[in-house]
Amino acid sequence: MEHIDRTHLVLIPSYNPGSKILLTVKEARRVWNPVWVVVDGSTDGSLQLLEGMALEDQGLRVIKLDRNQGKGAAVHEGILIAQQHGYTHVLTMDSDGQHPAGSIGRFMALSKGAPDHMILGCPVFADDAPSLRVKGRQISNWWANLETLWSGIGDSLFGFRVYPIEPLRDILNHQPFMRRFDFDPEAVVRLRWRGIRAINEPAPVRYFTAEEGGVSHFKYGRDNVLLTFMHTRLFIEFLVRLPLLCHRQWRES
Repeated sequence: MEHIDRTHLVLIPSYNPGSKILLTVKEARRVWNPVWVVVDGSTDGSLQLLEGMALEDQGLRVIKLDRNQGKGAAVHEGILIAQQHGYTHVLTMDSDGQHPAGSIGRFMALSKGAPDHMILGCPVFADDAPSLRVKGRQISNWWANLETLWSGIGDSLFGFRVYPIEPLRDILNHQPFMRRFDFDPEAVVRLRWRGIRAINEPAPVRYFTAEEGGVSHFKYGRDNVLLTFMHTRLFIEFLVRLPLLCHRQWRES
């Protein structure tokens, strides 16, 4: 019988991922049990495909949201249910095949060895990665490091990471924002503010062309406006928290 992990699960938020979702789930299930997919109001038929897979695979669970609410909202729904079932940590990964399922075991092992930490993937880009995406993330990373006093955030945007559920759930319960593309960077900043340290681990990332079945919901203008609004909010709050953050960093050093 396949081993079922009782503390750590793979959580995949999914919105209209195209055919890549089937391969993503199969690769994740090959190395981990359980794998949960939160279908965030998809309209591309992927829900039906996943439900068919789940009928034949007890290690796969599909959670359906009736309308598209955003990545952060999908993760929030997933961790609420996961905590009810006794899980303490989730590894999040994208549904479009960009994230390395082969690294799941390594990241989970790191988390089990340091359960009070978050394990953050640091993307290793191939030569064909879009330069706009590679260089553009440097701005958000700079702000995230400023807002955490350069205390260990390797990459703020890469969604392949392991979160401790309890503090992340508490943050999401009390934040009206961080429900869409702003989820990943705001989550690591706020977790760091709560004293959750980061372990940074390299992980390869691949960008697929449309001909290869690649799907991207990133909108350069819209999502950069969202990130700008997010970092404006966080920076104002950072200034208020600055004395406490300096004191905590001094204690940790």
